[in-house]
Amino acid sequence: MKLLESPGAYVNFLAVIASIGGFLFGYDTAVVSGTIDFVAAQFHLDAAGTGWYVTSALIGCIMGVSFAGILSDRYGRKRILILSALFFGVSSLGCVFALGFRDLIGYRFIGGLGIGVASMLSPLYISELSPARKRGRLVALYQLAIAVGILCSYFSNAYLLKISQEALPVAQEGLWHKIMVSEVWRLMLGTSAAPALLFLGLLLQVPESPRWLAIHRQQAKALAVLKRIVPHQEARRELREIQANLDQESADFGILFKGGFKSATLIGVMLAFLSQVCGINAVIYYGPRIFQQAGLPIGDAFGAQVVIGVVIVLFTLVALWKVDRFGRKPLLLTGILGIIVSLVMIGVLFYWHASNSAFLLFFILLFIACFAFSYGPVTWVVISEIFPSRIRGKAMSLATFALWIGTALVGQLTPVLLERLKPAGTFWLFALITMPAFFLVVRLIPETKGKSLEEIERYWLRKNNTDASHQARKDGMPVG
Repeated sequence: MKLLESPGAYVNFLAVIASIGGFLFGYDTAVVSGTIDFVAAQFHLDAAGTGWYVTSALIGCIMGVSFAGILSDRYGRKRILILSALFFGVSSLGCVFALGFRDLIGYRFIGGLGIGVASMLSPLYISELSPARKRGRLVALYQLAIAVGILCSYFSNAYLLKISQEALPVAQEGLWHKIMVSEVWRLMLGTSAAPALLFLGLLLQVPESPRWLAIHRQQAKALAVLKRIVPHQEARRELREIQANLDQESADFGILFKGGFKSATLIGVMLAFLSQVCGINAVIYYGPRIFQQAGLPIGDAFGAQVVIGVVIVLFTLVALWKVDRFGRKPLLLTGILGIIVSLVMIGVLFYWHASNSAFLLFFILLFIACFAFSYGPVTWVVISEIFPSRIRGKAMSLATFALWIGTALVGQLTPVLLERLKPAGTFWLFALITMPAFFLVVRLIPETKGKSLEEIERYWLRKNNTDASHQARKDGMPVG
């Protein structure tokens, strides 16, 4: 297509395709919320069984992340993204035709594998393709896709539920009636098959990451891809920079725990983990229940979910618009400060028994908004750009693994915290846990706005050399 002949349009097109992985991530994660009651009733699940139904996909996520980095470093970003699309497709269709609860759990686990792989590889692929000047907003596009996926799943569930309730009592049996009416949860879970198929088809058309090609000594192919993304002279210069950095760095995974790269690893793991234990998933998962208990005007579950989804989408657009202009650190610092203030005020309102006021709604939505323009998208940007090329896949797997561990902890512990610490204590605890992130950003995270991946890597290499020099002087050894 002529439209895709310009480098800018082509790289945007590739980023949108990779972001479909984010859409499926958000959709598959959130769609389960509308099916829990139906599945629990049909299979006579107790609390433990219901929890297993929800967390089976989360276990798959953690498993998917654990192998995605190793496989993508060895076989390429594109091939393993295609594998994630297959996982999504098999899971969605399998849930539609699952014969029993064990089958359903198995297909949910497969879907979790797809989420885990896509959650790591989609932003990584976008980062390795994007020019420095627009990398921030293109990677943030991935978080926007997650938010849109969440919102679409809420609307889809509500629409399918309405159809099932209004269905004419013509055919009271048969497969169609079973999927559309009596067991509508099957169709809810199966609707992600369409975007999964679209994702698979489009991935077959995209190129491999030029940085992965360069690492694997396929310089001609790497240059051909770079020439479609940036002007030809810039493409040659960028390939020379990639090769120069590769000549300096080690392929040993242990490099992540040495010198300057040790700081990069700490940043990636801590930022990813802290972004999830600030309580965002507690509000997304249990927000409708909190709204109902507070007696707020949007207390019905669907209304609460839609409002949360719309706020996430709108404020993720702010990050998409400003991350390459304002930079990573200003957005993170502003958002984290807003999150802490919001969490403290939510706790205060619950403590003062003012939970049915409009102020509570305001601060909950402010909390979500601050997360959506800072922690949510900028975390993906930072962890996709700070690691060395040779082991970027494995390193990002480590950071994404930490992110999913944080998600799992919040999902499991929030009901216990709400019961034992009450809502006030729970939100104050989240505020306390968020505070270290502010100092992490101030003290450790370098501003990477406008810098190429190779420039960022050289920053850590210089830091590594500086640290080595300091250690040599400390040990009484000659330097230089």
